Amino acid sequence: MTNLNLISPALAYIDGQWVGHPEGKTFGVNNPANGKSLAQVPDMGTIEAQEAIEAAAQAFELWRKQTAIVRADLLWRWYELIRAHAEVLAELITAEQGKPLAEARGEVAYGNSFVRWFAEEARRSYGTLIPTESPDRRLMVIKQPVGVVAAITPWNFPLAMITRKLAPALAAGCTVVLKPSEETPLTALALAKLAEMAGIPPGVLNVVTGLDAPMLGLLFCTHPTVRKLSFTGSTAVGKRLMQQSADGLKRLSLELGGNAPFIVFDDADLNAAVEGAIVAKYRNGGQTCVCANRILVQDAVYESFVEKFSQAVSFLQVGQGDEPQVDIGPLINPRALEKVKGLLADAQAKGAHIVLGGKPHALGGTFFEPTVLTEAKPAMLLSQEEIFGPVAPIYRFRTEEEAISLANSTPYGLAAYFYGRDIGRVWRVAEALEYGMVGVNTGLVSTAVAPFGGIKHSGLGREGAREGLEEYLQIKYMALGGL
Repeated sequence: MTNLNLISPALAYIDGQWVGHPEGKTFGVNNPANGKSLAQVPDMGTIEAQEAIEAAAQAFELWRKQTAIVRADLLWRWYELIRAHAEVLAELITAEQGKPLAEARGEVAYGNSFVRWFAEEARRSYGTLIPTESPDRRLMVIKQPVGVVAAITPWNFPLAMITRKLAPALAAGCTVVLKPSEETPLTALALAKLAEMAGIPPGVLNVVTGLDAPMLGLLFCTHPTVRKLSFTGSTAVGKRLMQQSADGLKRLSLELGGNAPFIVFDDADLNAAVEGAIVAKYRNGGQTCVCANRILVQDAVYESFVEKFSQAVSFLQVGQGDEPQVDIGPLINPRALEKVKGLLADAQAKGAHIVLGGKPHALGGTFFEPTVLTEAKPAMLLSQEEIFGPVAPIYRFRTEEEAISLANSTPYGLAAYFYGRDIGRVWRVAEALEYGMVGVNTGLVSTAVAPFGGIKHSGLGREGAREGLEEYLQIKYMALGGL
């Protein structure tokens, strides 16, 4: 049974206070696996969001003046509290998002690693002393927090997508207004509760829950007090937010859509490639932005890979995330289910063959069978769009050059993967792939200590690593004369 103590009562968090909508407006949060109601949360609007922005602006004047050590210590307390409540948080993630409990535990650990990393990195926003051209002058560069940050996060990783943004922002000395996904707001409220327990001051972190995401996004983009917007979500929405932010020349971090290729060369360790493809494709039921969207296999090993891969996929268990031995939970909502069905119908009409799965699961609801299809082609819609479901299309290629061309034939450039042993090929392909992240002989690239982000239509900026802290800092150059 899911422990919901961390979000009881389920209220928004503004200026250190747990508040509801003034008129009592709420919306429901349901378990996608069984449709059961988990909680009612406030349906906040622009008035409440503006109050949160004002609270963040007032808190910024004090928070920015805190020493890096003070901010680091508070982040470290937050990290310790998240770790102490890891199992409760994992149960909450599974309840509102649907992913298997083992994956939810992994998300808590992964998400909390950003809090730990930036608690340590808070002390390392170093400036620079520049050698001067004149003996009576000194030239220096310092880094200062950007200001009030608005963060908009998605439903597929309701904890990790938040900590990847909040931890560096707070470490840098910024204050934050967070708008979590309306599908999964409870984890965000739980994190705010733990931040409050850690002693993070009122107004430094604010959480605004609401159904009207476009309205709140427009406010964040146009409010002059908000100096930076960090968004994770679709490319279409990211472009709209960028356009809306243009007049204010806001700093932007946009982690957008992907269309990740997973390339298997004929010299690859096929068993390792299958294992990596399972991780890269079916984690969170295929509902991640770095999921393998297109599996490209060299002609000489195509049949062998398909056989090994299909056999491995056949062992994946579908079910409610809190049940033992479950590998794949439900899709997030009926719209997601309809999208997957439509992509499969288009692929079959254009010549793809379903080897395994291919239809909604017998469990009903939004559960879908783990699916493998062969002879996929670039003209199919699932070659051009994010599938965001447990469907693995397998493409055939002949040469290294063809593989690179196929992999790069997309406007997206978030993550790519490939398996091969020839060291020359490893360097050639890794450098030729037009992606912000490349996994070589691994299906998992995400870590707090490396920069996460993409190029082309997959976004701007980086999360994690020292680059993640720089996203929330601005540079000030000072010339001291008359010395």
